[in-house]
Order: sequence, then structure tokens, then C-alpha cells
Amino acid sequence: MASQVCAAIDVGSYEIAMKIYEIGSKKGIRELDHVRVGVDLGSESYATGRLSANRVSEIIRILREFDREMKTWGVTVVRACGTSALRESENVDMILERIEKSTGIKIELLSNSEQRFLDYKATALKSDLFEKIISKPSAIVDIGGGSIQISLFDDDRLVTTQNLKLGVLRIHEMLQTLGAGTLRYGALVAELVGAQLSVFSRMYLSDRRIKNVILVDDYVSPLMQNPRILTDSGFLVEGGDVPDKGHVSAAGFIHFIDHVHDESRGKNAEKLGVSYENLPLVYISGLIIKCIAKEMGAEDLWAPGVTLCDGIAWEYAEKKGALGKHHDFEKDIIASAYNISTRFRGNKKRSELIGDLAVRIFDAMKPVHGLDERERLLLRIAAILHDCGKYISMINLGETSYSIIMGSEIIGLSHRERQTVAAAVRYIYTKVPPPDSLDRVVEQFDDRMRLTLIKLTAMLRVATGLDRSHLKKFKKAVFTLEGDELYITANTIEDTTLESGLFDDRAGFFEEVFGVRPIIRRKDAK
Repeated sequence: MASQVCAAIDVGSYEIAMKIYEIGSKKGIRELDHVRVGVDLGSESYATGRLSANRVSEIIRILREFDREMKTWGVTVVRACGTSALRESENVDMILERIEKSTGIKIELLSNSEQRFLDYKATALKSDLFEKIISKPSAIVDIGGGSIQISLFDDDRLVTTQNLKLGVLRIHEMLQTLGAGTLRYGALVAELVGAQLSVFSRMYLSDRRIKNVILVDDYVSPLMQNPRILTDSGFLVEGGDVPDKGHVSAAGFIHFIDHVHDESRGKNAEKLGVSYENLPLVYISGLIIKCIAKEMGAEDLWAPGVTLCDGIAWEYAEKKGALGKHHDFEKDIIASAYNISTRFRGNKKRSELIGDLAVRIFDAMKPVHGLDERERLLLRIAAILHDCGKYISMINLGETSYSIIMGSEIIGLSHRERQTVAAAVRYIYTKVPPPDSLDRVVEQFDDRMRLTLIKLTAMLRVATGLDRSHLKKFKKAVFTLEGDELYITANTIEDTTLESGLFDDRAGFFEEVFGVRPIIRRKDAK
């Protein structure tokens, strides 16, 4: 691709940041400018559930300044994203409309999983160290203003990702409400974080010890990127080696954070190069990291120094083909779905079969369905999770599966995509409501989402119908589209009477959706 000047804007909980990049296929990504303006949106949003008119005016003023800066650089592509402070505001729709009308900048509201996935992408794509580090048991700890995301990796594989609603600003607000002085922060943060960490630990750490913790945050990470602070501010245990940029031992970090409160707030602010007002937030972020590192028994910490703006830019570059070979993120999304299925005792081998059948139907029907590769991924994820509700109820399988999927974190999927997956699984077992009838599951779907949902459901119904007996009779089936018929040729010596006899209802719905009739044929395997 020809070089473009692009801007990424993060409307965060405690600051609004913009980075400007030059992106091209020859040079990759080059950062040109970085502007940060502190504005405390999170404290108000988390405490009251709303943002005041004055706060919105601050956002508008800052974005107008950013717009002037973008014009000086000749920016042609802009993506602005809002995170938890906006996401949790009850009046967010009015806020976004007012901002767009006043500035011309449209803010995209990210779900938690989308936000963390962009942070994760920046971490994976920005440094060659990532693949080496996650080859050993590792955790990405992404600390925001409203929550903490912990993603576990083992042998290059995503094991789980979980969200704890205990971000830096949220904890700070709690401590201020309690009237706690900074000398009590250590004990109180340990209690707040420890309670949730103990549950996480019992569920996911009982059989593994985490060697590396990868940090993504806005307060401690910049300190660890500064060689002077690493060597001069107590990060090192006596006799320890001078660490590489962004790297420190867990013991060295704990040594540092345990001694931060021993000196005056003013002296610490000067030593660490942070503002006096932000020092409590730096301390809280450090205490959170200390608690997590101790709970996991981590040996090393690495702060790659990435931001959400980096994730926005790297994703754009990835889509435009400006990056070479890189980490397989789709594999991580699929692994996240398999982890949910395993947690609820899903049948992995059958899920793999249903997923394989579903995507082969998808591929055979490409001339007809008009769906894209992203929707193919959603179909596969729905197939993986098609039976997760059996853990709760074998009778109300559609309802329980829907509730599990909507209550789970699938890193990399937007809220709308997760809704689509959950609804598709629900309607495998439940009648899809007609267009003129509202249903609580699809009442917020637009026409495009609804049509996509119906198409995915039709393919899932056929795929699951081909394995009614759970005997994998159609494992080697061949799917051939000929005119208005989809021939499904079962290459097997098994009796397919059950599948053929109970196929009419599923075939009828498929034909209603696509105008193509699926027909089962049997070819004896040799």
C-alpha cells in the first residue's frame, strides 16, 4: 500500500491520547507524534453512571485541538475509540452525537473484549519478543481505569482470558470514599484485588505456575520503559543485574513498590517523573501488579510500552497488508471459544466435527450467501459452542447456551458479534422469530445483523443435523452446489437412515433462507 498518514485517538478513563503514524507496505509503521491530555472521565462515570455536560465540553475542546494537529500532519485516516468511561455512561448515545456534531470526529465505542484485543495486538505485533515470551507459561495483565484483563498463555496457546472489574480509577474512587490515606493503600488494595484473584487462581492457576507477566498499563509501563528510572528508583534488588528496557524481575518490582511510600509524595513524583496528582494512581497500579505477580509466582515482568492507539494503528496496518508474517490472532479467538466449551464440559471432538461441517457448507454456498470471512469465523465459533448449555440443562439447551455465551468473554469479538454467535446457537434449538415479531434476543439487531444471524443459523442446523447420532457418519462428506440444490454426499459404510429421516425440517429452513435445497446422498466408502 502507498504510505498514509493516520491518526489513532483513545478517549480513555483518565486521559485522551492521540498518536499519528505513517503507515505503508514498504516502511511498515512509523510513529510521528504523540499527544496526551489528562481529563478524568472515569471518576465521574464510575461514580454516577453519567458524564456531565462540562466533561463532554472538555472532550470536545481537546478533540478540536487534536483536529488542528491532524491537519498540520496531513492526516487522511482517523479512528477514534472510547473505552469504559464512555461505555458505562448511561447517556453515551447523546454524548457521542454531540461530540460528532461539534468536532466531526466519530467515536467508536469499544466493548471490553475489543479494547483488550487491540492492546493484545499491539503487544504481539510491536515486538519480536512476544512469541518467545509466550512459549513459556505467561500472562498478559492489561490494567485500565475501570477493570483488569488477565489472559493466560501456555506453549503459544491462549488458555483463558478473564476480566476483573477493579481498574485503577475504580479502586482510587473506592479508597477516597473510605477516606483512606496512601499509607493504607497497600493493605486495602491487597484485600480488594486479592479477593477476586483467589477465585481466578483456584479456577485457572491450580495446575500451572506463570513465569512471565506482560504489563499493559498507562502508569507503571512508562516507568519501566525509562532506563534511568529502572536503575535509580529501587527496581533492582541489591546485587541484581541492570535490566533491559521494559524488563525487570518480579522480585525487583516488589522491592520497588514496597519502598515507594517510604518517601514523601513530592519527592517520589520528582524521582519518577510523574505529576503530583497522578502519583496515587501510579502507586495503585503498582500495587495491583504486585498482588498479581505474587499470586502467580511470576519470575519476570515485561512492559512493552504499548497503548490502545498502537493497537488501533497496528490493526489498520494489518488489514491493509502493511505487515509481514505475524501472530495468528484468529487462532486465539478460536482458542478462547474452545476454553469456554471445555469449562462447560462441551464435547471437543464433536464441536470440531460440527465446525468442520459448518465451514464446508459455508464454502460450498459462497456463490449464494454473500457472507465474508469474518462471518465464517463467527459460524465456526458458534459451532464450537453449540452444546455448551448442556452443562446446565439438556432440555432448555438453546436458552442456557445463549446465557453462557453472553456471560463469557471471547477476546477479539465485539459485543454485537458475540450476540450474533449466541443467538445463532440459541436458534439451532428454538424457532427463529418472524421479521414482524420482536424477540428479546434480536430486538436490538439491525437488518444486516438479523439476516446474517438467519444465514448462520440455517447452516448450523444442517451441520448439527448431519450428526444426530454423534457417530460422525458425515465426517468425510462432500458438499456440492448444483443450481438450486446442495448435494451432501456421505462417504461412509454407516447407515444414514436416522440423519436422512430427520433432515426435512432443517433442509426446509435452509431452502427458505437460501433458495437452495440440501439433499443427502450416500456413497459407500471403499
